[in-house]
Amino acid sequence: MHPLKIHSVLAVTATALLLSACGQDAQEAVQTTEAAKNFRKDLQAKLIKAKPGDVVELPEGTYSIDRSLSLNVDGVTIRGAGMDKTILSFKGQLAGAEGLLVNASDFTVEDLAIEDTKGDAVKINQGKNIVIRRVRVEWTNGPDNANGAYGLYPVQTENTLIEDSVAIGASDAGIYVGQSRNVIVRNNRAEYNVAGIEIENTIGADVYGNVATNNTGGVLVFNMPYLTQPGHTTRIYENQIIANNYENFGTEGTAVAAVPAGSGVLINSNDNVEIFNNDIKDNKTANVIVSSYYTAGYESDYKLADDFDPYPEGIYVYGNRFEGGGESPDRMELKALKIAEFGFSGSLPDVLWDGIVNPESKTPALCIDNGDSGVVNVDAGNNFSNISTDITPHRCSVPKLAAISLPESLLTKDEG
Repeated sequence: MHPLKIHSVLAVTATALLLSACGQDAQEAVQTTEAAKNFRKDLQAKLIKAKPGDVVELPEGTYSIDRSLSLNVDGVTIRGAGMDKTILSFKGQLAGAEGLLVNASDFTVEDLAIEDTKGDAVKINQGKNIVIRRVRVEWTNGPDNANGAYGLYPVQTENTLIEDSVAIGASDAGIYVGQSRNVIVRNNRAEYNVAGIEIENTIGADVYGNVATNNTGGVLVFNMPYLTQPGHTTRIYENQIIANNYENFGTEGTAVAAVPAGSGVLINSNDNVEIFNNDIKDNKTANVIVSSYYTAGYESDYKLADDFDPYPEGIYVYGNRFEGGGESPDRMELKALKIAEFGFSGSLPDVLWDGIVNPESKTPALCIDNGDSGVVNVDAGNNFSNISTDITPHRCSVPKLAAISLPESLLTKDEG
């Protein structure tokens, strides 16, 4: 093991900050800057020289980092003293597209915070057996289009666990898993992002025990064309998806820029998604939205690929606790629909569906078994000519999905 030796850097940094606070001249500020550079260089050197099995320990403190950090060695753990104790601040970042970029397998990052990165906070690309545990990613200025796009961002990974973490202020998705296989996202908090938690073009994901609140959209399960694989088979359960009504501050032309503020759970062009045993409430457009590519709002920017399945199928909503929501939709056409069908003082039902189905499929598009919860089929494929709140066609079921199983080593190697 090669623990990072930075106690002298900590001492210099702390002394410089103290002297500056007492009114000392610019010499101490230079010391602070130099100490920060040394810290980053020492840390990057450790990541370059790391060997499989190494643990890079980061003690308590706040450290200014001006360039991206990267790791390309399998089997390494980066461990801090706690997500509010070890803080890597990229507020003055001068170079690099990410805070931490990892191209490696058997990787764990835990017990630290990454703040104010110029781009994505933590990106993990093409690795297997990935653990992100008790990591906070945050843009401390609050929601802003100038913030980095993604907070926790594993893409094209296999066997991925994200747990007990926090994501705040991402201009795309706070917690995003894309083009991956075999994923668990559990017991996290996502707040003030455009998308709180997003599962995109991923095969096999369990999303549970999370809190998604004050985002534009709480939990998204998307399929997009022209990516490496289509996604399917996601379970969303035992989450609190509450009051995701923040205005959309996403970058124009991105898929999430089309997400209506007030979306609780939003399924787009994805198959075999279970939504059950969640607390979903006070999402002002709708608590659950199920849509096809044709009504997603980004078709002008993302052309339909020949082999892309645009239809959601096998969506099963059951056993959730719905409350409030639907009273103030965030689209003019939805506002008009709400007023026309449910009155000025009414609300859209808990489940909003665009009504567009695959004419060649025998799998139900949407099944609902959720007590007295209602649905509105807006019949978008026929220019909204036959809007219906009849739930009878949705009194169906599809086979329930199996739980995601990760290697036991990922679930038991928590040593923090």
